[in-house]
This record gives sequence, C-alpha cells and structure tokens, in this order.
Amino acid sequence: MASREDFGSWLGGSPSGDVGGRDERLGLPASGRGSFAPVSRRLGALVVDWLLSMLVGYLLFDGAPMATLGIFAVENLVLVSTAGATVGHRLFGLRVRTEGREALMMGFLRGAIRTVLLVLVVPAAIWDADGRGMHDKAARTIIVRS
Repeated sequence: MASREDFGSWLGGSPSGDVGGRDERLGLPASGRGSFAPVSRRLGALVVDWLLSMLVGYLLFDGAPMATLGIFAVENLVLVSTAGATVGHRLFGLRVRTEGREALMMGFLRGAIRTVLLVLVVPAAIWDADGRGMHDKAARTIIVRS
C-alpha cells in the first residue's frame, strides 16, 4: 500500500518527514544558475509576456481580450515547449525545466498542461509550500534562474 512518502500532497511542498530546504528537496542549487527563481522575477516575466500579447492583440485583432489570451497561450505553449522560456523569462534570466536532477527539455505535453492551467489563472495563483504554482506542479516543472 502506498504511503504519503510515495505520493506527497499535491499542494504540500514535500512529505512531512523530509529534511532540508526547498532547493535540496527539488534538487536545485541554493543560489546562482539553476536555483529556484524568485517571485519578483517570475511576476516580472509574466507582466512582460502579457504586455507583449496585448500589443500583438491590439495590432492584429483591435485589442480583443480573448485574442490577447490566445496569443499569450500560444506564446507560452510554443516557446516553453521548444525553447524552455518565453520572451519575459529570457528578459528576466529565467527558464522552465522539468523536475528532478536532470534538466530535460519540456516537450509538448508538459508545455500544454502548464499552459492550459496558466491561462485558467486560478491554478497558477495557488502555490504550494515550496512556492510553485499548481500549473508547475501538474506539469512537473520548475522555473529556475538561467
């Protein structure tokens, strides 16, 4: 029978018996390249990506709100799935990588899961004890410094 250590809580950062900090639990360095991205950089990247989507939506679709959301979704899906970062991520020195010690490329499926939950807003606004949004937990991704 599976225990909590096998699965953990979806919103809990780690099983209760886990020792060490977030970086150790996630297999990340404590600082520098590859370390967990601070909230300020993540929010800055989000703002840049949204403003860029608004600009493109305004130029191509007369600023239709759903067009902006669609452009934002396509940007996230394509760029995160293939390059590991959106325009905003690049400007703020961030990248999206998979969980675990190996820094694998995202792939389309993880990118799609992450994007769908991101554009729904609420899953991205609910964070676990480690500071990761539900969209990153579900896609098993982490935003780190590049």
